[in-house]
Amino acid sequence: MRILIADDHALFRDSLRSLLESQDIEVVGEAKNGQEAIDLTWESKPDVVLMDLTMPEMDGLEATKRISAELPDVKVIVLTASEEDNNLFEAIKSGAKGYLLKDLKAAQFFSLLEGVERGEPALTPAIARKLLDEFARPKKPTKEEYDPDALTDREREGLELMVQGTTSNRRLAKHLGVSENTVKFHVRNILDKLHLHNRAQVVAFALRTRLVDSPPPEAD
Repeated sequence: MRILIADDHALFRDSLRSLLESQDIEVVGEAKNGQEAIDLTWESKPDVVLMDLTMPEMDGLEATKRISAELPDVKVIVLTASEEDNNLFEAIKSGAKGYLLKDLKAAQFFSLLEGVERGEPALTPAIARKLLDEFARPKKPTKEEYDPDALTDREREGLELMVQGTTSNRRLAKHLGVSENTVKFHVRNILDKLHLHNRAQVVAFALRTRLVDSPPPEAD
């Protein structure tokens, strides 16, 4: 995995680089503001950008939005000290494929990064529940948001599994009785039809628009 670090604190960047390199993860660059993060992402094409939110010149939300739109193959994971719900919701809407707090334990951090490689969102259970609570609030969707008949039965089945917490390709393939490549095909179709960027957005959107029923709450 090739990672770009975007954070305006040099000491934090140095510490994070050392932590990543201790696990044989390649750090391809460091950015101290949002604009530099965009420029370095274009230059180095990392697999993942670890993005702080509060930075000078351009903040992390705007940089996330730009990178997600211009370089959709690059996964942006917000890594921040902010526990503000609004920042979380806006980051996911902007295309972030995860939202992690800087006080996260190293073992969980690396476990979530491994999941990102498999196409899973980088969300702790507590953060995921915040998203579900926010986007599951009743709202009457409009035709502009989605076509309720756009998804095939198989795609809807996969969507229901993702909402229930089955997000990895391997587990989805096992439940659906298909190959992981077929799962990737179905997920890409779901994203395209719903005009969304990642699985975290799909789960939140499905609950908010009542495409599927809300899953029962999980214990920590």
